[in-house]
Amino acid sequence: MRLSAPRIAPIPPEQFTEEQHEIARPMLDRRGKVLNIFRTQMAHPEAMRAFLAFGSYVLSKRNTLPARERELVILRIGYLCRAGYEWTQHHAIGLRAGLTADEIERIKKGPDAPGWSAADAALLRAADELHADQFITDATWAALSAHFAPKQCVDVIYTAGQYTLVSMMLNSLGVQLDEGQVLDPDLRKG
Repeated sequence: MRLSAPRIAPIPPEQFTEEQHEIARPMLDRRGKVLNIFRTQMAHPEAMRAFLAFGSYVLSKRNTLPARERELVILRIGYLCRAGYEWTQHHAIGLRAGLTADEIERIKKGPDAPGWSAADAALLRAADELHADQFITDATWAALSAHFAPKQCVDVIYTAGQYTLVSMMLNSLGVQLDEGQVLDPDLRKG
């Protein structure tokens, strides 16, 4: 975690305005609680609505990447951005999406770590290149295209971009882990 305390405190649900309650209602219906990432963003409801719209696309079945492959990209971006909150949330999501605990640990080592399939390595390399240069090289594009349809390649970019934005927000606002979560020791300091 980059910050040990939030710059903008998460708004307690009992202090939500009517507009904030309206935004939170689907989260409460689905999970029974509102995570710190969302309670923090409640300070700017208009931006949060836009954030949720695109984020919902990236995490939905409308994203043409299968969930496991999407989580490879998200976790790699979260790790590269040193976003402890993101990594913690998506570690659990990645497991549910079909990644193994060993694969999640190996994501930290990147596309050249032994054991990745060619498709997985291409996804991780694309995430690395987008993070470092905001561009996928011809060689990596060819590797992606050998395994994924054009729409899926575009969704790699959207997924990496969305989670770069998420990581920037989480890191800069100092969003802290939700109750009961434990930070990966490799992400203790950014």
